[in-house]
Amino acid sequence: MRMLYVEDNPDVRELIGLLLEEEGLSVVSCASAESAEVEFAKGEFDVLMTDVSLPSMRGTELASRLQRHRPDLWVVFCSGYSMQDGLKAWGPRARSLMKPFEADELHSLMQEICASAA
Repeated sequence: MRMLYVEDNPDVRELIGLLLEEEGLSVVSCASAESAEVEFAKGEFDVLMTDVSLPSMRGTELASRLQRHRPDLWVVFCSGYSMQDGLKAWGPRARSLMKPFEADELHSLMQEICASAA
């Protein structure tokens, strides 16, 4: 599976990127929503994992834009605030991870997504 990972904090982006690669995913990491849109246009992605609070465009806006092109795209929102109540509007392929999250939470979520995609 290919994942587009968007996080503006370079330390967090590097650490989570490594954890995602350990899950067996092919990961393209981006520091901004704008660079994520450029990468998305270059190739196929199965999952978008994005911070909600990005500098110039919210992660939710990025997800909405990308899902217009790929309605079956999995979306994982990362936020310091709970998003569980608002996820229903995003459909069955949306999940959230509340920051800070543990590696085992990330692992469980990636297993769930990979299993449903198989």
